[in-house]
Amino acid sequence: MRAALPSPLAAALDGYEEHLRTQRDLSDHTVRGYVSDAVGLLDHLARRGGGQVHDLDLAALRSWLAQGRTKGHSRATIARHAASARSFTAYLRRAGLSPEDVGQRLVSPKAHRVLPGVLAPDQARALVEAAAGAEEPVGLRDAVVLELLYASGIRVSELVGLDVDDVDRGRRLLRVLGKGRKERSVPYGVPADRALDAWLTRGRPALATPDSGPALLLGARGRRLDAREARRTVHAAVAGTPGAPDIGPHGLRHSAATHVLEGGADLRSVQELLGHASLATTQIYTHVTVERLRAVHAQAHPRA
Repeated sequence: MRAALPSPLAAALDGYEEHLRTQRDLSDHTVRGYVSDAVGLLDHLARRGGGQVHDLDLAALRSWLAQGRTKGHSRATIARHAASARSFTAYLRRAGLSPEDVGQRLVSPKAHRVLPGVLAPDQARALVEAAAGAEEPVGLRDAVVLELLYASGIRVSELVGLDVDDVDRGRRLLRVLGKGRKERSVPYGVPADRALDAWLTRGRPALATPDSGPALLLGARGRRLDAREARRTVHAAVAGTPGAPDIGPHGLRHSAATHVLEGGADLRSVQELLGHASLATTQIYTHVTVERLRAVHAQAHPRA
């Protein structure tokens, strides 16, 4: 689809991608998402007869979003496409490729906020304790994956990106590089430190090869652990936990945030822990705890 774009549109897209990488310093994953959406938008523009970026007007933007609705795209997907379109048109205006930022007038539906699936505290405890008895290197690594994801609430991409030197065991802190390449320090607890000790003394040395580099977590062949393998590890462990919902690493992140809030932490502290740019993103976890309160009330109150 990208290769078929008219050359003026392709050139604008190339400039946009370079802008996202060098000026905004976004991660490769985020850049791919923005560029993919922009390709879809420009392909739609070309099919409407537009061959220049100044042909991109509000009608074309609305038509692109409407096409998504007819294809059955969810509100969340349409909202994401609208945000991508606004990012692209803002770039066109700043780069002098368009006389105005037509995306400023684009209105999109707000995505429904779905309450994330979380483990109950006893399920989370059973999950990590079940992995604690491993002795083989891969099992020791899997125990660290589960402990650190739940103990710290970091993203799986942040976990697999950790190097050995990013772990301050004296203060039990992780130096994490999050979204937008923002660095933050995240604490973890004593059980996770025990799992780390076993991994670093008995697990990692057994798997390490010249290709391992500084990576904290390694795959079976000695290279940095892939995020997909970490996800498989979590899903497999959760599947073996009685009564637990089917969640992955992000579900452990949700669980950690929910349990910290239920334990009395304030929302601003949880925001720092999770690395959210906006407090509004963190506030979804207050809805989770309210839902649990409602469930307890319904079961326990005589006039519920």
